[in-house]
Amino acid sequence: MPNKLPTLNLPSANDLFTTQEERDDLQRERVIDLPLSEISDFPKHPFRVKMDADMMEMVESIKCYGVLVPGLVRHKENGGYEMVAGHRRKKASELAERDTMPCIIRELTDDEATIIMVDSNLQRERILPSEKAFAYKMKLDAMKRQQGERVDLTSAPTGQMFDGKTSREVLAENSPDSHSQIQRYIRLTELAPPMLDMVDSNQLALRSAVELSYIPQEQQETLRDAFDAESSIPSHVQAVKLRKLSEDGRLTNDNITSIMKEIKPVKVEHFKLPREKIQHFFPANTPSQAIEETIINALELWHSNQQKPHPR
Repeated sequence: MPNKLPTLNLPSANDLFTTQEERDDLQRERVIDLPLSEISDFPKHPFRVKMDADMMEMVESIKCYGVLVPGLVRHKENGGYEMVAGHRRKKASELAERDTMPCIIRELTDDEATIIMVDSNLQRERILPSEKAFAYKMKLDAMKRQQGERVDLTSAPTGQMFDGKTSREVLAENSPDSHSQIQRYIRLTELAPPMLDMVDSNQLALRSAVELSYIPQEQQETLRDAFDAESSIPSHVQAVKLRKLSEDGRLTNDNITSIMKEIKPVKVEHFKLPREKIQHFFPANTPSQAIEETIINALELWHSNQQKPHPR
């Protein structure tokens, strides 16, 4: 039997005719001006690019100085690029009549790109509840796929854990919301669009919306019509009752109307004063109760002095 020839690992032409420094340089990320026509939006991008005053300000800045912070893109399989971070800058560049935009090209998997896309947007000052809802759901899906975990976004944490933590807790470590609040936001993705619009417009409170999200969407449409007919929005207590009626198969128009006609308790408004604004008036580690009593006493004294006649 003839001896098998050994396999030779020959260097590539690139290895033969380029230095290691040149090869390393090719691997480094760099900023490149890319044609806007070759950059497409991230699939199912959950954050809206709003035509607001901030956008107009960005347009004027780009007209004067160009895009100061490069976008982040990745290659698409069929050619061109996919925007990962920088959708607002891309839109502002188009409005500023620019043909190109500075970008960093990075090789990313779908899940890596999703996580970066969400993280780069969650730190914005103004984010709609619906934007957070779908963004958190996309990121949590991606995290669980990376860990090989069963994707179950809204149930109690019973599956695999990340170093003893649930996936929502890990997500919350790098997010502006707690893991319980993240769970509430993700529940909003189960709302029918008209109901979700009510949350975005501050008509429907988050906790009430979470309860209504457990009601099938076709019944949510009926509820939305009832809210309009009664010119009333359900409180959290009423939303809990509506959910229970749905679960019991008794969500009829008459029952909905009966609940919506219930008198809501008067909501007591709480005034919050940031501690950092008053802490220089008090010794360190002063208990909150003592601070509150001091402020009330000071206000009573001020009010009493206001009632006294001023000397002419």
